[in-house]
Amino acid sequence: MADGQRPTSAQRPYLLRAMHEWMTDNDLTPHIVVDVQAEGVLVPTEFAKDGKLVLNVSYSATQNLVISNDFAEFEARFGGVPRRLQIPVAAIVGVYARETGQGMVFSAEPGPQGPDGPVTDPDGQPPAPPTKRPVSKPDLKIIK
Repeated sequence: MADGQRPTSAQRPYLLRAMHEWMTDNDLTPHIVVDVQAEGVLVPTEFAKDGKLVLNVSYSATQNLVISNDFAEFEARFGGVPRRLQIPVAAIVGVYARETGQGMVFSAEPGPQGPDGPVTDPDGQPPAPPTKRPVSKPDLKIIK
């Protein structure tokens, strides 16, 4: 980072809130895709498929929905039983409208940062850089 530049905050929570608002304003039903194996995820994992859980996050399906910079938190019913969900924003891998499939898939979050830069592995080495994938057209798979 160049001198004088401030670190920027993560884009994901802002994009998530914006997409949720856009879908709600257009009478669409926002759904999020959650990686249930990510750290800090508190969801009913018995409904997950292939490590992912699709959740309806419309205001009519949730109570007390709050999407902060760190967590999406709300109450929802599963099989008629009320449950409290807490999802780190970093564990949300996508958001889409049920009716149209329009939405976005989020890229992986950068690795953890310590006060002196990137966190190192047990041997003191920096984590391996991510391998570059061929650029392809984004695709969103709807999981029901």
